[in-house]
Amino acid sequence: MFGLGTQEIIIILLIFLFVFGAKKLPEVGKGLGKSIREFKSSLSGEEDKEPPAQNKEGDKDSKTSKP
Repeated sequence: MFGLGTQEIIIILLIFLFVFGAKKLPEVGKGLGKSIREFKSSLSGEEDKEPPAQNKEGDKDSKTSKP
């Protein structure tokens, strides 16, 4: 598709390693995977399997709460 061979992919991965560092790469991969899953689910129209996250302080500061 893009004409990327094995050498080009290895060079790109090494650049990512130098930019993000070895400790950050798993976090970057996790975030990328999560965003791809969310994008695919939004295209297919599936609903979230996880309930929405609540604020740590409760719903005190949210815009949906009534005064």
